[in-house]
This record gives sequence, structure tokens and C-alpha cells, in this order.
Amino acid sequence: MDSPLVIDVEGISKRFGGRTVVDNIPMQVRRGEIYGFLGPNGSGKTTFLRMLCGLLIPDGGSGRCLGLDIRTEAAKIKKQVGYMTQRFSFYEDLTLEENLDFIARIYGVSRRKEAVEKSLERLGMTARRRQMAGSLSGGWKQRLALSACLIHEPQLLLLDEPTAGVDPKARREFWEQIHQLAASGLTALVTTHYMDEAERCHRLAYIAYGRLLARGTVGEVVAAGGLSTWQVAGPDLPALAEHLRALPAVEQVVAFGATLHVSGRDAARLRSSLMPVMTPGHRWEEIEPGLEDVFISLMDAAKDNFV
Repeated sequence: MDSPLVIDVEGISKRFGGRTVVDNIPMQVRRGEIYGFLGPNGSGKTTFLRMLCGLLIPDGGSGRCLGLDIRTEAAKIKKQVGYMTQRFSFYEDLTLEENLDFIARIYGVSRRKEAVEKSLERLGMTARRRQMAGSLSGGWKQRLALSACLIHEPQLLLLDEPTAGVDPKARREFWEQIHQLAASGLTALVTTHYMDEAERCHRLAYIAYGRLLARGTVGEVVAAGGLSTWQVAGPDLPALAEHLRALPAVEQVVAFGATLHVSGRDAARLRSSLMPVMTPGHRWEEIEPGLEDVFISLMDAAKDNFV
């Protein structure tokens, strides 16, 4: 049996001046799901999150978040949502414990001392409780921010690029924590630019210039992209890339480490175009396209909403 919908909205739109920054976006997210929300900078992700949690009122569309109307019950939604912003937004001259106590006061948390203690223990911060927040590394600041999001026991986490600027070990630990929380029934909507993080999500949506371009599981999004992709390795790849971009049926050529990924939507025409350049000096292999291949293709085809 499917879990109940925590987010169920249709046609969400927002305009600033004459520019539509979120254009008719639908989203359905179930309880206990980790939902990835991807797109380039300026695509409208943060604006969408702010509309979900009641910080902005949509210009168009309707729906419910946590069973509450996003237009008329925004104040109630805010009390049940934990929102982690892109920037570290705590008092650097207060300790971890003092910052968490302050957040607990804002939310009117009962038995505040116990709530702070639980937050410190949950993410392994008890030994650092008296450390000044300003002296924390990026990974520990991230833990503090997540603890603050959880202190009032929310039902939904909105995480806006939560791992930007932290090292790979801290990113991995963060995602392990998110999966543990999801297993307990907490729902998370996460914006990210990292493809490995997108693959950790149960489902995802990709937007560009305010418009929804793809959604579903990783496998569904890749399949819907309709790409055929070849990988090539060998000498002088930059020169080869320039030559490949001029060939019929080649839609994108992207460097991946010591290889190139060459993609197009017409598999037969792409193979025909590449055959003459498949010389013994390079190693060619037809591969399954990845999320990054698909998202680059979607971005290339998207229309800029700034002009």
C-alpha cells in the first residue's frame, strides 16, 4: 500500500516582475520518501521550496503540504517543517548548545532542555556542545544546521543544497543520516547539484528556467531521456571532441575524466556518424547514459526564461 502524500501540489507558479521563475510545477511526495529536486542555479528550486513551507505565496496553482492548504494554512505548515537553507545562518559567537536552545525557544518547544540534549546526541555533537559555532568545520556546521531543523520534531525536511562546500566524507555521513530519518517516517525534499546524491534519492524531479523537464526514479528519468551514448578514450581528446561536435546526430560531447561521452537521440544515425572516426587509436564503447548525460541534454534543450 502506498504511503500517504506529504506534498501534493499542482500548477505552482511564481512571478517576479515580468519574469516567471516557477512555471506550472506539479509535485507529489510520499511519507518517508527522499525526493531529489535538481536544476541549475537560478532554475527556481529555492523559490519553490519557500512556497511549500509558507514563506512565499504562489501566484498560481494549489495543493497541500502535510495535509494543509499551502495558500490558507501557511502558518500551520511552518510549524511542521524543518528548512535548511544554503547558507550557514546561526550565531557564530554562541556555542552549539546555545544555538540549539535559541532555535527551540523560537519554535516554542516544550521541555526545551531535553530537546536540546536529544538533538546533540542524535548527530553525535554532545562532546562539542560548548564549542563556538563559528569555529566549526563545514561538515560540523552542516550537522548543527540539521540538528536545528529537527529540534521541533518536524514531519517534513526541506533541504536546500545542504552539502554544498563540505568534504566527501561529510557528504556521505549526511546522506546516511537522511536515510535513517526517512526509514523512521520523516520525508525529505532535497535540492542538489551532485549526481551521486541524486542517485541516492527514491525519486527526483529536474527543472530548468522554472519548468519541469523530467521526474521519476533514476531509471525512469534516464529511460525517458532517450539518449544513446558512446564512451571514447585515447589521445588528444580535446581535438577529437571538436571534430565530433560537428558530426550529424551528435547532440552533445562531454568530458568525463579521461574519456568523452558522445550522445544523441537517434541511435542508428549516431552510430553511422561515428563509424568513420572509430579508428584503432581510440577505444570506443557503447554505454548506458547516466543522469548527468541526461541532465546536460535536457539543459541544452531548455529555453531561458530570462529573455
